[in-house]
Amino acid sequence: MGAPVPRSRLAAWLAIAALIIVADQVTKVAVDKLFAYGERLPLLPVLDLTLLYNRGAAFSFLAGADGWQRWFFTILALAVSGFIVWMLSRHGHQRLFSWALTLILGGALGNVIDRFIHGHVIDFVLVHYGDWFFPAFNLADSAITVGAVLLIIDEVRKKPSSA
Repeated sequence: MGAPVPRSRLAAWLAIAALIIVADQVTKVAVDKLFAYGERLPLLPVLDLTLLYNRGAAFSFLAGADGWQRWFFTILALAVSGFIVWMLSRHGHQRLFSWALTLILGGALGNVIDRFIHGHVIDFVLVHYGDWFFPAFNLADSAITVGAVLLIIDEVRKKPSSA
């Protein structure tokens, strides 16, 4: 395992995660106040703003369960967030890896706040084409997705070439 990083470096990563959380919550509150549930505002032929609630996880997984999933996903996200903070405290000097973890951390905690306060996650970005619709998502989901892609890129870059 890596040696602990300076507290100032860890604090910088945590500050970025906090900014992601704030931006996520501000956008969710704005859409929740400005839109009626299910209302759509077309922005582009393939992109709408809307107000939808997700009681499950990614792609509404387990959204139809009877409520236990709220606490399961909250506890899981908090545990993962704790692990991410620990990883940042050990590997915060690795820029791409730390960016990935920071984006995932901010996104996970942004959605935890929703689950804790509302019992569901507020989604508002709807991508569609014709009769096809991608599940609605939010800024936190986007941060998690970009973070996951960065983790993959970081891992691929570390692999020695087999030539």
